[in-house]
Amino acid sequence: MKYSALALVRGALSGGRSWGPAWRNPEPKPRYQVLIIGGGGHGLATAYYLARNHGVRDVAVIERGWLGGGNTGRNTTIVRSNYLFPESARLYDFSLKLYESLSRELNFNIMLSQRGLILLAHSRHDLESMSRWANAMQMNGIDAQLLTRDQVAERAPLLEMSPEARFPVLGGFLQRRAGTARHDAVAWGYARAADSLGVDIIQNCEVTGFSRAADGAVSGVLTSRGAIAAERIGIAAAGHSSVLAKLAGFALPVTSYALQAMVSEPVKPALDTVVLSPGTGAYVSQSDKGEMVLGASLDLFPSYAQRGSFAITQSILAATLAIFPAFSRLRLLRQWAGIVDVVHDSSPIIGATPVPNLYINCGWGTGGFKGIPVGGWTLAHALATGRSHELAEPFQLSRFMSGRLIDEAAAAGIAH
Repeated sequence: MKYSALALVRGALSGGRSWGPAWRNPEPKPRYQVLIIGGGGHGLATAYYLARNHGVRDVAVIERGWLGGGNTGRNTTIVRSNYLFPESARLYDFSLKLYESLSRELNFNIMLSQRGLILLAHSRHDLESMSRWANAMQMNGIDAQLLTRDQVAERAPLLEMSPEARFPVLGGFLQRRAGTARHDAVAWGYARAADSLGVDIIQNCEVTGFSRAADGAVSGVLTSRGAIAAERIGIAAAGHSSVLAKLAGFALPVTSYALQAMVSEPVKPALDTVVLSPGTGAYVSQSDKGEMVLGASLDLFPSYAQRGSFAITQSILAATLAIFPAFSRLRLLRQWAGIVDVVHDSSPIIGATPVPNLYINCGWGTGGFKGIPVGGWTLAHALATGRSHELAEPFQLSRFMSGRLIDEAAAAGIAH
């Protein structure tokens, strides 16, 4: 069914009886051409681009829980491409460009709001670093604009701008095309579009092992709903990628941490941009419902708990109030955590694994949501062709043996 204003009127006149399920709930078949493990944004995007870009429609997405129940539904919804190195800049800007046309392509409103993102400079060192950063972005063909202190104050008037503040704002830089998107709408849009192209989406189906051919290549998966054979298998399971890799017989340079976020009670519009403070680690935006969405640093101990520690909750609130003291009167509405897959060089892993016919998309750390479209695009290319996409070539697992690392977080001076 194509969503439109006319379809909405028809649905209203029929009392909702004309609306069918957004996607099917099929039983798994014994064999598929391609299996994708992980029903979050990256897995669903991979399935969609396999069917749309490569005509591979004998595909199943296997999800142990429900669609978007992992990190896709547990993030702060920010999309951006303000990266320093050319490899990262190309990857994330390609993703942002896909986001810009995604609602129209999927016929599903992902509620993309390109309200801009401001990074705050709290010292002369920050100003110098951001000048270098913005110039590098412009050289890579990505929009970036340095802001004076007054320009920052004009865009975010509730910021603490006193020169005597603990973190005085001296300026910043802006990416106008950055913003937010509705996280679950991205997952639902990809799921609906993939299903319409013949992809089977199988929920409540946990992978417990891999079956292997005589030559050592994977030939299928063992699941809580029986064995399923496949010619090629892709893993897109974020924080649980290393668990699945261990089942397949190899190790990943990935450590899983909890990353917390929280929202306040809703208030009237007060912040029409995303603000990120590298000095405090806090980032803040206002949702369409009026909630202030708050995030900050990782819980720096390995964890698979979708909760996070109280110490980090305190640090997020303290960091936020240091730059937005007016928010001290707001009450917290809810808090959550996602399990992020952090790699030593803070850059993703996309492509082949040491096991033949097994491919992976992981290691996005705290940048997984903004990378959903390009992660799906490049993993789909690898699964369909057996070769890495040119955008993903610098992000192969083999870089940890060659030493060709891309330490984006260290170069930019903040954790991504």
